[in-house]
Amino acid sequence: MKIIADENMPYVDALFGGLGEIEFVNGRNLSAEQVNDADVLLVRSVTKVNAALIEKAHKLKFVGSATIGTDHVDVEYLAQRGIPFTNAPGCNATAVGEFAFIAMLELAQRFAQPLSGKVVGIVGAGNTGTAAAKCLEAFGLKVLLCDPVKAEQGDSRDFVSLDTLIAQADIISLHVPITKQGKHKTWYLFDEARLNQLKPNTWLLNCCRGEVIDNRALIQFKQRRDDVKLVLDVWEGEPNPMPELVALAEFATPHIAGYSLEGKARGTFMLYQTLCNVLGVNADKTLVSLLPPFQFSRVHLQEMPSQSQLLSLSRLVYDLRDDDVKFRGCFATAAGFDQMRKKHTYRREFSAITLQNASLQAPDNLNLLHRLGFNSQVN
Repeated sequence: MKIIADENMPYVDALFGGLGEIEFVNGRNLSAEQVNDADVLLVRSVTKVNAALIEKAHKLKFVGSATIGTDHVDVEYLAQRGIPFTNAPGCNATAVGEFAFIAMLELAQRFAQPLSGKVVGIVGAGNTGTAAAKCLEAFGLKVLLCDPVKAEQGDSRDFVSLDTLIAQADIISLHVPITKQGKHKTWYLFDEARLNQLKPNTWLLNCCRGEVIDNRALIQFKQRRDDVKLVLDVWEGEPNPMPELVALAEFATPHIAGYSLEGKARGTFMLYQTLCNVLGVNADKTLVSLLPPFQFSRVHLQEMPSQSQLLSLSRLVYDLRDDDVKFRGCFATAAGFDQMRKKHTYRREFSAITLQNASLQAPDNLNLLHRLGFNSQVN
């Protein structure tokens, strides 16, 4: 069995090596000729899986995408062909939620502001938006959710309109899929008019898709409104972000908000489990066995961490400042955007750290740290 896999997808050898011959490819430049004799195709969001790519791939029996979204895959065409498909919804939700929370802690530190007391608006209450809300609510922040699709589906959570969210939120974090049509389309959801509605000193974070914000309008807006602070992980025209916009962001990264080792492993593992089910073979690998030990696996705390101390603790698993500096130095070079994504193999999630201290026995302390995602152990 021939397995075609994106070269940037982690743990493919460890999980799929026993199922067939693996050929690693550049997912962004994958051609139909490379796929024609494939039995299995494993992709990420940079590969468009459609008739043009797989029309002549007559042996193809499974397509998997290690992503939360499916806008890069023609799922209707795969269904017509009878080709099983799966993506990995929720695989990187924790990583994205923690990225957003850490970015807010970094902004609070940079501008010497307390994060407590701020109102955070989450646009998109799916897996990643929910994970972000979990961190923020654990920290004690008021969170507003806006997701008209979820509301219409009968989700029991409280939702507000986008206009209400913009009017009330001090921080806005975007977590929607990209949809180009319909009454709830998200393409250019934040256009010039919406940007102009932002409150003074709003922090705007985009961790979903670049085109959710009109990037050209954002450049013009930010040049007039320096009070609004930007954290941008995604960009219109990836892998070629607009240099003017990069310069205007407080923190800029190359679409890696979900790139924790745990999230990467989880995404590939979900594809492995589904393929084993399709093939009718036993899935004998485990997720835990994929992850390396973490150098700061146990941290002894003398007391409950303050906001600044929590940021220092967070930087043990992920220091956003490092990626920001690296990105600004490479995004304009040939293949710099993709190379940084490919080499991003060091970030962990809060769960990689076990906090040790007898004082953490206080129920409120334990609850906060657990809800943030840390493990804890009483001495």
